[in-house]
Amino acid sequence: MPDTPKRDLEAIGRDILFAARNELYLNLPYLDAVLCALPFAAGGGVTLSLATDGETLYYDGAYLAERFLRGRTAVNRAYLHVVLHCMLRHLAKKRGREPALWDLSCDVAVESILDGLHYACLEETPSPLRRKIYGQCREEMPVLTAEGVYRWLLRRGLPEYELARLQRAFLADDHGLWDPEKKKDSSDRQDSAWKDRAEKTQTAMETVLAGQAAGGGAVLEQVRVAARDDVDYRAFLRRFAAPREVMAVDGDSFDYIFYTYGLRLYGNLPLVEPPETREEKRIEDFVIAVDTSMSTSGELVRAFLSCTYSILRSTETFTRKVNIRILQCDDQLRSDTVIRDLSELRDYMDHFQLQGGSATDFRPVFEHVDRLQKEGAFTNLRGLVYFTDGMGFYPRRRPPYDAAFVLLEEPPMSVHMPPWAIRLVVDLPGFERAAREEAAPDDEDRDEMPEL
Repeated sequence: MPDTPKRDLEAIGRDILFAARNELYLNLPYLDAVLCALPFAAGGGVTLSLATDGETLYYDGAYLAERFLRGRTAVNRAYLHVVLHCMLRHLAKKRGREPALWDLSCDVAVESILDGLHYACLEETPSPLRRKIYGQCREEMPVLTAEGVYRWLLRRGLPEYELARLQRAFLADDHGLWDPEKKKDSSDRQDSAWKDRAEKTQTAMETVLAGQAAGGGAVLEQVRVAARDDVDYRAFLRRFAAPREVMAVDGDSFDYIFYTYGLRLYGNLPLVEPPETREEKRIEDFVIAVDTSMSTSGELVRAFLSCTYSILRSTETFTRKVNIRILQCDDQLRSDTVIRDLSELRDYMDHFQLQGGSATDFRPVFEHVDRLQKEGAFTNLRGLVYFTDGMGFYPRRRPPYDAAFVLLEEPPMSVHMPPWAIRLVVDLPGFERAAREEAAPDDEDRDEMPEL
């Protein structure tokens, strides 16, 4: 439509979007909370596509008009594609990930949903390449989430020409406005709002519209992942603390009535004195194991250790004298470092080097810890935290202490973790957030937190 004025194309594009939204609502009423969440605006630097920054849906009128002439299905899919990105919180989750791979992962996840929704307004035969990718991904994950596809792509290490071919196969919108680092406070508020909408959608599909959301199983599964509560790594780590007495006034067990009564009656002689010690839970004996196989990068390990360091050194968790062992292991034990106090922990962080690079076998770490226990190296070992991708050989028997495996992503379905293993999935932004919140820059007694 080269001769159509720009203003008319903008009005045509807006009408097309309204029509697409209405048709989608009639067929997918369980998405009402998200279908109307984005106001329309022409331009925004977008040409020949749709785009969003999480607040507004930007469109190009000529693009929509041309696409509408080919069929309403193409516009409906493009509209829902953008909305699903927002509902599944793909924009905020881009922080800390490789941009091109994350964009492709999000497109694969969303298009897999659209190809699984059997409505006339969305019906489109997926290409052989798309069906092939769906099949390969589903061999490792029950639901094609963006996080799972991202991990799958990272492991495969595809060449650039292959990635470009996949990008063309799944391209539906422009991700140029996805910038979670810009105006971070605004981005966090926006992410919270979309999480709330996802929770409302999940509730509607599980209650009021249960049984009526035909073909929406994939939507529900992805919404459950998107609305999942963030994991508090700090609270998780503190579960390994043991009760002990510390030199501090225990205000909870001290009755100030008798104290002040004695002062009033005798002038300067209280009837009771406050206790000089109180019981707190502190981490003393502890083991941190790091998977140094080829699947784990040094930067990720350093981020994990930096966050753990920031939490352990907090006055509520970390005692001045501790017995922490930091082990590095791939298919064999590579190093065993003993940490006795804060200065040694800080020095280890400053000079940390990753050792290893072979396959993954968790058994040498547990065998080593068993030997240390028999030799009397620990007084009261509460637990072991193992940072890994989850893929390796596990011990058959449960150890006599809690063992937690901290993962950045859900492991593939082919990985069978033993029932006694505690599993915690924390993404890199989650580690960074926990470390930031634990840091106390106004506390002069603490060292400055290391950079992640």
